[in-house]
Amino acid sequence: MKISFHGAARCVTGSKHLLTLINDTNILLDCGMFQGMGAETDDLNASFGFDASTINYLILSHAHIDHSGLVPKLVKEGFTGKIFCTTATAALSEVLLNDSAEIQTYELDYVNRKRVDNGKLPIEPLYTPEHVAQAMQLFNPCSFNEWIAIEEGIEMMFTHTGHLIGSAAVHLKIFEDGKETRLTFSGDVGRYRNTLLIPPAEFPQADYIILESTYGDKQHEMVFNTIDTIAKWIKKICVEKQGKLIIPAFSVGRTQEVLYALNQLSLENRLPAINYFVDSPMSIKATEIIKSYTDEFNDRLQQVLKIDDDPFSFPGLKYVETVEDSRQLAKYKEPCVIISASGTADAGRVRHHIASCVENENCAVLLVGYCENNSLGGQLVSGSNSIELFGNVLKVSAEVGQLKSMSGHGDYDDLLKFVSCQDTVLVKKIFLVHGEYAVQQQLAAKLERRGFNTVEMPGMHYEVELQNEPEADTKRA
Repeated sequence: MKISFHGAARCVTGSKHLLTLINDTNILLDCGMFQGMGAETDDLNASFGFDASTINYLILSHAHIDHSGLVPKLVKEGFTGKIFCTTATAALSEVLLNDSAEIQTYELDYVNRKRVDNGKLPIEPLYTPEHVAQAMQLFNPCSFNEWIAIEEGIEMMFTHTGHLIGSAAVHLKIFEDGKETRLTFSGDVGRYRNTLLIPPAEFPQADYIILESTYGDKQHEMVFNTIDTIAKWIKKICVEKQGKLIIPAFSVGRTQEVLYALNQLSLENRLPAINYFVDSPMSIKATEIIKSYTDEFNDRLQQVLKIDDDPFSFPGLKYVETVEDSRQLAKYKEPCVIISASGTADAGRVRHHIASCVENENCAVLLVGYCENNSLGGQLVSGSNSIELFGNVLKVSAEVGQLKSMSGHGDYDDLLKFVSCQDTVLVKKIFLVHGEYAVQQQLAAKLERRGFNTVEMPGMHYEVELQNEPEADTKRA
């Protein structure tokens, strides 16, 4: 069996890992879109590094676009196999992928008008809503904690990771040539003190582990500071300065966490009486889906549900759906909070809101998750004095902040705890993915100190053959 890495390799986006068995069966783990990689982004998304038509099965860890965003392109290029994921991931993927297709169409319409005017050929989107519809026909939703026979000699199970509703670690048992190989792919590992979700679960003993490493060199702030920190930002910007607070947040996951924090402030009578806008039609759909999976909510949120039947709503909250209403909101002069996608500010309506206020020292942009260095959010967090938006160079006069405590990714303590259920002697190798190389080196050192003997940090399109012993000679926990 071989494994090759075609995304999230020494970077934090574009998750794609390909298993090729001795009988040439191909299993793809995730099919994510690259985001926030600057000038490289389009080229990275243009080619998979493998033939889509040769993939037999696709297994999705969760619905975020950097893990699912190229599924319709896979179908467009010839994939006709089964797609396995959890039930919630299937529901969220349909919303996210349709939104992605619409954004591509909308943004390319503007770009292509300029290209045609300059005598250039128009650019095609990566995929269209029709390709999304074709892809959704291939989805096979599965339950957590149940071994499923994909085909003879291949079994799969999902366990909770606490990163997003429906997010799962993927566990595979593969039998070939009288040998058994057990492989775990972590997907994205959430926090053991997640604001909304149950914590990551223990998982069966593995021979090989593909482990995310986004925050492998950091410890997060304590979660309970989050609500107070948001309250301070609202008071400072919206009440004292009478400005606008722009919060770039992915429509699935971070937006709901922000709404939950604002709801808590409202329940405590600490939420200023201003308008709070969610400018994202997808957020409405995603929030309704998330509300329907209360079995994945943690104990704290279960208690809140006993006194508040909607923990994501509060007085003053308004949803913005149409493009015209979004444009009018960008011109809005009253103090307010605007939550809008994307979380890295590299796409979507939030860019218009940043453009409208970034030169105003009374306004602020508050990032609530990880941002690639090359993304617009990354530029703002790094302290750039100016940014380019819609062909204009804008001076950064607005205050910029980052709320790392709201990240959906576990820090190195969480990642080490996630793998602590494993007998290190039986783990032949850990592959670190979904992290910057310098970060991975630090996490690798921590893992080795915990007894994991071999840790690799594969580069883009790196391929390695996995070796295993006959099952009779291998101990199992």
